[in-house]
Amino acid sequence: MRFTLSLLLAALPLATLAQVTPPGSTSPTTPPNAASAQEPAHQPNATPDKPRNWSLHFQQTLINQWHSDISTPYAGDYSLFDRESAKLSFTSTLFIGRRLWKGAAVYFNPEVAGGSGLSSARGIAGFPNGETFRIGVADPVLYLARLYVRQTFAIGADTEVDEDDLNQVAGARPKRYFAINLGKFSVADFFDQNSYSHDPRTQFMNWSLMSAGAWDYAANTRGYTIGGVLEYVTPEFGARFSSTLLPVYANGPLLDYRYGKAHAETLELTKTYHLAQRQGTVRVLGFRNVAPMATYRSAVALGQYQQTQPDLESVRRDGHTKIGFGINAEQELSKNVGLFARVSYNDGINETWAFTEIDHSASLGVVSTGDRWGRPDDRLGAAVVANGISAEHRAYLAAGGYGFIIGDGALNYGLEQIGEVYYSFSLPRYHAAISPDYQFIHNPGYNRDRSGPVHVVAVRLHVEF
Repeated sequence: MRFTLSLLLAALPLATLAQVTPPGSTSPTTPPNAASAQEPAHQPNATPDKPRNWSLHFQQTLINQWHSDISTPYAGDYSLFDRESAKLSFTSTLFIGRRLWKGAAVYFNPEVAGGSGLSSARGIAGFPNGETFRIGVADPVLYLARLYVRQTFAIGADTEVDEDDLNQVAGARPKRYFAINLGKFSVADFFDQNSYSHDPRTQFMNWSLMSAGAWDYAANTRGYTIGGVLEYVTPEFGARFSSTLLPVYANGPLLDYRYGKAHAETLELTKTYHLAQRQGTVRVLGFRNVAPMATYRSAVALGQYQQTQPDLESVRRDGHTKIGFGINAEQELSKNVGLFARVSYNDGINETWAFTEIDHSASLGVVSTGDRWGRPDDRLGAAVVANGISAEHRAYLAAGGYGFIIGDGALNYGLEQIGEVYYSFSLPRYHAAISPDYQFIHNPGYNRDRSGPVHVVAVRLHVEF
């Protein structure tokens, strides 16, 4: 722990031009609400007649996380360890944007990630560190996060000016437009946005708070995919549709290019409104994944017939689907306080393929600026979330089966209940933020026999320029 804190503090002088940032949202329908994530550093404002041709940003996030010891009657291969040392994760990303022609730009994001999560990022469906991946080695790895082209077509003559930002070149943008995005990206860049709960680098760290827990969104192990996104956006309404690739196998690193047999579609409608002159937004999302998934019921039946532990890999077949929906809402309560909530569901018949093993989830939280105590750039957030799984999924785990993130060898089912509180200290001198974080986790992996509870403590350093 002492070495890790020294590493975090040593990184601060390298960030003298950086500042913490909001979630990396592509072309938001509305401006950010009060108490959303801290604003990033921007270049001087562009004007409609003087747009900028380049955008260049950098971020680095380090998270050191530890959990309390627990005493449990049994454990499986994918259980949270009863006792372990603190784990450090980090990511570094370069955001490069270049204007191509009127309405078009290309974005390129090389990224380095290293370190590891608690228990190799297993044992909790709502995992407590959104910056970790289920990668076998902790060594730093350079990879391509994003490379995509965006073309915008104006609907009407009214325009507004976009600021220089992550994957956003400063200049005039139509208020009403249709856009096409093609290439490699994260589906979460475009869907399930939320001003208060979306980015584990600056906001809540838990997986089931950064996105709708039951949305099995298309992604490889590191969270990226290849495909296209269509957008129709006005100041009050937005509609988005995507068709993208899925991994070759559940949560695998390689994408499946057999598009006819493996693909994912997502549709989201967004409506902005004002309640007592305070802005609110509601997003309704639906998704359908097609992949060579296994059904939980078939795996259990084969295991019983062979008198062996059920195994999903042995019963995977092309053409299986997973469908689900999510509702995502945010509401300003005052100029300094905002409220958010999510509810999501998927059918839970076939195995989870990309995100995490949650079949239904509900969350509620509140975020405040530090304005009342003289620190307007600070953020204080608190949230609770409850995650569950389908009856078929429960039966598979109870019979000793393993998914790709949880599996205790047995199951005494209970909802996975999580609470998270964080405080983000803005550091103007270093243009950075340090965030202590606490999470309370009851029934990790949905198992009452391993209820804990688990206390997870973390410190996060985020720098950006």
